[in-house]
Amino acid sequence: MAAKRRQVLLGTTTGLAAGGWAWDGDASVPGRLMGANAALGHMLRDGKCPEPTSTSTKDVVIVGGGIAGLSAGWRLAKRGIDFTLLELENEVGGNAASGRNDVSAYPWGAHYVPRLTREAVHAAALFEELGVITGHGANGDPIYNEFYLCADPRERLFRFGRWQEDLLPSIGVTQDDRRQYETFFAATEAFRMRRGADGRKAFAIPMEFSSADPDLRALDRVSMTEWMRGHGWNSEPLSWYVDYCCRDDYGTHASGISAWAGIHYFAARDGKAADDDTPSILTWPEGNGWIVGQLKLRLAKHLTTATPAWRVSNTGKGVAVDLFDPATHQSRRVMARTAILAVPRFVADRLLNREPDDAHSYAPWMVANVTTSKMPGGVGIPLCWDNVVHDSASLGYVVATHQSLRRVRTQTVLTYYWPLCDLPPDEARRAALARPLAEWQAMVLKELLHIHPELRGAIDNVDVWLWGHGMIRPTPGYLWGTARAEACAQTPPVFFAHSDMSGLSLFEEANYRGVTAADAAATYLGF
Repeated sequence: MAAKRRQVLLGTTTGLAAGGWAWDGDASVPGRLMGANAALGHMLRDGKCPEPTSTSTKDVVIVGGGIAGLSAGWRLAKRGIDFTLLELENEVGGNAASGRNDVSAYPWGAHYVPRLTREAVHAAALFEELGVITGHGANGDPIYNEFYLCADPRERLFRFGRWQEDLLPSIGVTQDDRRQYETFFAATEAFRMRRGADGRKAFAIPMEFSSADPDLRALDRVSMTEWMRGHGWNSEPLSWYVDYCCRDDYGTHASGISAWAGIHYFAARDGKAADDDTPSILTWPEGNGWIVGQLKLRLAKHLTTATPAWRVSNTGKGVAVDLFDPATHQSRRVMARTAILAVPRFVADRLLNREPDDAHSYAPWMVANVTTSKMPGGVGIPLCWDNVVHDSASLGYVVATHQSLRRVRTQTVLTYYWPLCDLPPDEARRAALARPLAEWQAMVLKELLHIHPELRGAIDNVDVWLWGHGMIRPTPGYLWGTARAEACAQTPPVFFAHSDMSGLSLFEEANYRGVTAADAAATYLGF
């Protein structure tokens, strides 16, 4: 592919330079280019680790320290089962990673959790332990700690040179647009209220509790865009909004994800609070990194970081887990009674020496944290937690200091999210890894200074994080097809735990997969 086309599709010109969007690059901006340890990951992929020189024993080994692995560890610890958790990176967290500077903590990935559904019982139990849920009302709905509910104002959209409240376009829409809004949201509301012939919700979180009605499962075989067009929903602002939601949750355009996944976004989130009828979410300055930090405190003695597993073998009497220590350049072996692989499917396949299945597709992302010495402003609605730009390849930014109790703030950190979905994932990954820090910073600053010219001269730092395999993509046919079903099959003494098994990269899904894998492993061990 020509370099010019690659630059356009990745966003250095499209949507940024057009219409006078200018950034003159008048000064270099401090910052770092960060991300997962690709070099070590590729070394493991290529099988370049030495053979083990020592052996130890353990009841359970968990490979992977994302939300699924930490949830599995939390469950095992609650049941009194001895285990060790191995993580390739220097810190646990997976795509709920976070950072901190002198101004604020901030997320590097997942940054909120919707109010929990009735089906998310394991996540609710964890949130009760962490003090996120402080009690229950008369009808059983949870009472949430108000410090963790997103403060108002929550979200705004930049369009036609000004900010409007909420993300569904309202300025300049036509009567036909509004008619399509009404019929589209009536349809998704009907799905939210529907119960299948099996008595289950049409769309649930965790997704395994969703109805198996054939007409619902058939929605997985077409794209969200195809389904909308089939119903006559072609309104430009509605199409933009739905596409934004798909890019936000799945890192992929609406044309590339299944209609089942697209409808799930709107129909599955029915969590309520006993003391609050208004829509809200749970968030922290460091995003879901706050949950990671709480689990890390509880599981500290079980965690081994910067020590990746590179081979997992069924010995007939248990599992041999070979791990590599980059500090000594030596490998060692842990003989375990069972293992839980809480890693993406393509990683699990390599650990088990299996051919990776191309049906599992992953979305690459760029996330930037921008430290400013001035608070953003804007015409229209004042600064919100979530700030989105219409007709942008990015998803806009969230404000890390939004939950701060300080009445007056003069500094903040803006977390910019940019799904790299305008190229096929493999090509987007290669192009992203080849791009230098200065170009990523320019992409962010072009847009940021267009919508916030008042920040010129007030940008102190721009750090960038690349996620090569940020999240599983629920492409048409994946969610209710054979590939995901096969990935969900447990093969004792090796068990699997990852949101890949759900096809939806959500906190509740990762938590559910981790807890259920831990329970399956415990049963296998006779607990």
